[in-house]
Amino acid sequence: MKKRIAIFASGSGSNAQKIMEHFKRSADAEVVLILTNNPQAYVLQRADNFEIPSHVFTRQEFYETDDVIRMLKNLQVDLIVLAGFLWLVPKSLLAAFPNKIINLHPALLPKFGGKGMYGDHVHKAVLAAGEEESGITIHFANEQFDEGEIIHQSKFKIEPGDSLEMIKFKGQQLEHQNFPKVIENLLKKMKS
Repeated sequence: MKKRIAIFASGSGSNAQKIMEHFKRSADAEVVLILTNNPQAYVLQRADNFEIPSHVFTRQEFYETDDVIRMLKNLQVDLIVLAGFLWLVPKSLLAAFPNKIINLHPALLPKFGGKGMYGDHVHKAVLAAGEEESGITIHFANEQFDEGEIIHQSKFKIEPGDSLEMIKFKGQQLEHQNFPKVIENLLKKMKS
């Protein structure tokens, strides 16, 4: 039986796209649902392109009901992937899927993590700090932003004169190369 993945995203969904592409022909796993808190998110179009069901939820539904948990349980989801999802995961969801929720962060944690540290905010902070390298961190989600156990990190060198766009591009290349593979390896380690 294939392992089942649900992806949460709040925006464009380029990582969700790479994950959907990676598992499209996999015999071992499949993406069964895309969830978003943003009815305008481009990730919904990406889900449609792959004929994968999607669900848009409100803050109230996510934090005050078990609707999302029920949906994930009904679909027998094995792994939840946060791919550019900007809300903190509620305790009820963490409890329902212990060590089965992973997140991608666009910097080398524990540096440049925490509330409000996403997207360009992270890259600007890295630039402002004069860092010589940055990268990505894939980690388990917990009750704090960006503090869960680290699963994987990849680095890139920041060259003198690298712009915000260049740092973003280098980071995204690492995300697209590594995120699907890390997910695949995690699923292989999970007991059926």
